[in-house]
Amino acid sequence: MRIGILSDTHGFLHERVIAFFAEVDEIWHAGDMGDAGVGEKLALLKPLRAVYGNIDGQEVRIRYPKVQLFMAEKVKVLMTHIGGYPGRYEKEGRNLIEKERPKLYISGHSHILKVIYDKKYDLLHINPGAAGNSGLHKSVTAICLTIQADQMRDLEILDIPRK
Repeated sequence: MRIGILSDTHGFLHERVIAFFAEVDEIWHAGDMGDAGVGEKLALLKPLRAVYGNIDGQEVRIRYPKVQLFMAEKVKVLMTHIGGYPGRYEKEGRNLIEKERPKLYISGHSHILKVIYDKKYDLLHINPGAAGNSGLHKSVTAICLTIQADQMRDLEILDIPRK
C-alpha cells in the first residue's frame, strides 16, 4: 500500500503535490486543510483519511475528526494535527501514544518536515511539513511511504520551492 502524506495546505493544493501522489493508494492529510474544498479535491484523486487542524472551520471539523486511529496493512497508525515530536510530544499526543502504541505517528502543525524514529515508543514519527502557501516555510513538502504488512519502507520526499 502506497500512501501520500501531507499537512498544512491552508486552502491551497499545489499541482506538484497532486502529481507526486499520482501512484498512491490513499492520501492522508494531517490537518489545517484551510477549507473543505482541499479535502474534496484530494478525495477525488484517491481515498482520503484526514484530521482537522487548529485553523480549520466548522465545515472541515464536521467532516474529519481531531484524531484518526486505524490499521494500514498491519501497521497501527495514529494521526492528529498538533502532536509534537519525539522527546517533545504534546500531552494529548503522548497520552494517546502510550495508550494505543501505534507504529506510525503522524502530525502536522509545525510546517517543518520531520521523519524521526522514536526508540522510546518504538514508532516512526512523520510530520510532512507544509504543502500550502501560508506560513513561514520556504518550501512545499509532502511524503510518500509504502506500507507492506508490518513494514514501512521506500519513503520519498517532495520538497519544492514555495511560490
